Amino acid sequence: MISRFLLPSIGVALWLGTALGQSFEVTSVKPNKSGSNSSHTSTTDHGITAENVSLKQLIQRAYGVADYSLSGPVWLGDDKFDIAAKQPDGTPKGQTRTMLQSLLAERFGLAVHFEQKSLSGYALIAGKKPPVLHDKPAGAGTNTNTGRGTIKGTNVSMADLAGLLSRQLDQPVQDQTGLPGVLDISLEWSPDPAQADDRATSLFTALQEQLGLKLQAQKVTVEVLVVDHAERVPTEN
Repeated sequence: MISRFLLPSIGVALWLGTALGQSFEVTSVKPNKSGSNSSHTSTTDHGITAENVSLKQLIQRAYGVADYSLSGPVWLGDDKFDIAAKQPDGTPKGQTRTMLQSLLAERFGLAVHFEQKSLSGYALIAGKKPPVLHDKPAGAGTNTNTGRGTIKGTNVSMADLAGLLSRQLDQPVQDQTGLPGVLDISLEWSPDPAQADDRATSLFTALQEQLGLKLQAQKVTVEVLVVDHAERVPTEN
């Protein structure tokens, strides 16, 4: 089965998965009835294995979208599955996601498209004393490490920081600082509700005091993955 989705905003049809010859060599999809709240996913050069994952989790992994940027039926997160998929030898790195998209189209009849939507979120803006950024050294990469109440990184752009903040808040954050370049950051705040009014307020304060930046609540336009069709019961192995 060939998966196809449309970007309505530009009217271009894109063909994925088997149309590109990118599909797993062997796949197994089985219902998981354990009732456990924990799940595990592992991706290696040999393929992907997942235990006790929902179709929603698989879609998010396949398309690299956050919870707020996925629109589909509520039941996507209900049923759980175990998945084992072996990829052909010599598969180029970075193709696992595309092959997972193909698997979801073949086994769950998944059909999706992207569209622009306006959502409640935040704009990352410069404060009164914004940070001084520098050019990214030639050949240097960006390294980040996030934890409970911490964001640390080297050679981090404002767009990178907006993405990290988005994951912390589970809401879209859009870079509107207008600041080019990169910087090294060490941002710390208290995630403990007993020590602050709430996590968001604590993070907002730390961002302003430690980095000279602000988060301003506003509607932001983001690309949302819309599920047009999905089967609740996958086809047999």
